[in-house]
Amino acid sequence: MKTQNERVKVEDLFDYEGCKVGRGTYGHVYKGRRKDGSDNRDYALKQIEGTGLSMSACREIALLRELKHPNVINLIRVFLSHNDRKVWLLFDFAEHDLWHIIKFHRAAKANKKPVMVPKGMVKSLLYQILDGIHYLHSNWVLHRDLKPANILVMGEGPERGRVKIADMGFARLFNAPLKPLADLDPVVVTFWYRAPELLLGARHYTKAIDIWAIGCIFAELLTSEPIFHCRQEDIKTSNPYHHDQLDRIFNVMGFPLEKDWEDIKKMPEHPTLLKDFKKSSYLNCSLVKYMDRHKIKPDSKAFHLLQKLLLMDPNKRITSEQAMQDAYFSEDPLPTQDVFAGNSNITATRIPSTTNDV
Repeated sequence: MKTQNERVKVEDLFDYEGCKVGRGTYGHVYKGRRKDGSDNRDYALKQIEGTGLSMSACREIALLRELKHPNVINLIRVFLSHNDRKVWLLFDFAEHDLWHIIKFHRAAKANKKPVMVPKGMVKSLLYQILDGIHYLHSNWVLHRDLKPANILVMGEGPERGRVKIADMGFARLFNAPLKPLADLDPVVVTFWYRAPELLLGARHYTKAIDIWAIGCIFAELLTSEPIFHCRQEDIKTSNPYHHDQLDRIFNVMGFPLEKDWEDIKKMPEHPTLLKDFKKSSYLNCSLVKYMDRHKIKPDSKAFHLLQKLLLMDPNKRITSEQAMQDAYFSEDPLPTQDVFAGNSNITATRIPSTTNDV
């Protein structure tokens, strides 16, 4: 009782009523300010779904308390509310996320008033995502749920235009798993961004799954369209095999050949793949053709890097460190710490802020 009375409550320190800005499987996010007015910064308060400390919440808190990098979301404090057994996480508030930035450009494109995502902005976004992921991978952490909604961008302020990789609920250490990662969490990564080895039931997967997701995000930044968009809903099942998602990948990339991906025949779902798909159906499909339709030329440095990120064989996929040294980042315009820098037609304040359809 003494400890409970002494414990600082989130509602004592922060004013956040009626300021919900996001909702997802993880819970709710509120925008808040300090009640004592000691600073005028905005903060994000994430209330974890459910009551008590779930495994996902424990994992996220344990990792975030150890991780410190400019491109990874910074966990400032954890609040425990004993009355309703809720857990609150306090973060710096990020005004934007990639989902909204891409949606803003897609809507402009649909209205025949395209606002081109400036090349420098795309490059800066990608470089900072790679930098954050390189830090995670160097510390033996897989993110496992990279998608535009989980890539935040800071608005006006000292960190304007800084990318923050967020939502570590699916992240885990991979330095010495006691059992195959697939036994612990059979299905990971939102399925439009799910690597082919996951869809084919890989039991031991690597940091290459994050690289594939970054490739999907890069393609989406270049075209304003999700590259492997699949109409079927993501079914929460322990079976990783997803026919429609694989069909979408093959329609863009072509059917994977054994000479390009030798280990494909070792995949648990390989027999199902051979039963369900005919190689001949995808003879005219290639990443070159898909990106050419979106005005991205195969001789561009952007395309060459995308190709290395989206290799079917996870063993051949480029690493985050190699990607950061790619020639794409050494040609003008160079990447900047502020993704909005020098873009007169798009500013940190003009993109719609995050709303509750995150």
